This record gives sequence, structure tokens and C-alpha cells, in this order.
Amino acid sequence: MPKKDENSQDKSLTAAERREQERKVRAAAKLRENLMRRKGQARARRSGEADETQGLPAAKTDESS
Repeated sequence: MPKKDENSQDKSLTAAERREQERKVRAAAKLRENLMRRKGQARARRSGEADETQGLPAAKTDESS
């Protein structure tokens, strides 16, 4: 019978639990990244020129007809 590695990270977690834990870590990292990006955008809007556009730009029409 093969001996289990004594230096494994956490022997008490099953493979599914490890995947779930890794997924949560990735999700937390993505949320932090998104928050930092949004904060940067807000800072840029405060320090930059005001956006003078009104609403969404008009859709382009097909001028070939």
C-alpha cells in the first residue's frame, strides 16, 4: 500500500473541497481586481474633465443603400 505524502498541504480536505476553496480564492481575487479598477475609474472621473456627452451615441446607419 503506497504511503501518503506527509507534507501534503491539508490532508483533511477532499478533492471537491479543495476545488471549492480554490474557486473561492479566485473569485475573491477577481472581486478585488474589479474593485480596484472601478475605484481607479472613479478617481479618473473626479480628476479629469467632465464627460459632456448626453446618453448613448446614436447607432450607425447603413449608408450604402
